[in-house]
Amino acid sequence: MNRTCKNVAYTDILKIFEFLRERLVLLKMLLSDKGSIYLHIDYKIGHYVKVIMDEIFGIENLRNDIARIKCNPKNFARKGYGNVKDLVLFYSKSDNLIWNEPKTPYTEEDRLKLFAKTEKDGRRYTTIPLHAPGETQHGSTSKAFKGILPPLGRHWRSSVEVLEQWDNEGLVEWSEKGNPRKKIYFDEQKGKRMQDIWEFKDPQYPVYPTEKNADLLDTIIKTSSNENSIVLDCFAGSGTTLKSAQLNHRKWIGIDQSEEAIKTIIQKLANRQSV
Repeated sequence: MNRTCKNVAYTDILKIFEFLRERLVLLKMLLSDKGSIYLHIDYKIGHYVKVIMDEIFGIENLRNDIARIKCNPKNFARKGYGNVKDLVLFYSKSDNLIWNEPKTPYTEEDRLKLFAKTEKDGRRYTTIPLHAPGETQHGSTSKAFKGILPPLGRHWRSSVEVLEQWDNEGLVEWSEKGNPRKKIYFDEQKGKRMQDIWEFKDPQYPVYPTEKNADLLDTIIKTSSNENSIVLDCFAGSGTTLKSAQLNHRKWIGIDQSEEAIKTIIQKLANRQSV
């Protein structure tokens, strides 16, 4: 590539970043104090965009840099590892964001591995420490429980009164050395915490070029909004976000300048049983 072509390409990239930055500034102004923003971006420029979002939203409001597995492994003939992921940058406007903790189901392997202990009736469980890092100078979490003080530099996770109640209910397991631990039963768990690597593959036969996985949008909307919250998608594309918002009883605003996109959105919303 000659110098002129390089300069044109560099200028085009700068225009794209400025285009995005201007819209992110506006989106922050529109965003509720309890709101969140998820920006889906290609891995090649995602970390440049992260710098822009750190500037606008504050690096302290970065919640996650999520890797999304978008497709099955490819066998392209190029020097480099196969690319099966892209990025989702998740920011909030404040620490007071809406957060409905998402859970993923435990597998049978999880049940056997993570809940390795069993009661006499076969009920599976595991145990966790009753103490946590950090000392407390005053209050019930620094007092003795059954004559035992928290280890040096730590405090009880709950008040001594709560620990006594758990012990009376048989929820505290004592080791041979007399160390107490809290029982956590498998059948009482809703699932395990969702991590920052997501496997939401793109539709095999998309109705629109940039169509995203419907479960991906459902997860985001259920996690970061409540019923009657307003969901804004300013690059609405195929309308998957808008359909998810509609089905999950959210209000929504969708923006797109493409006539093809508008037509696809109308068709998708008209037939809510479609993907």
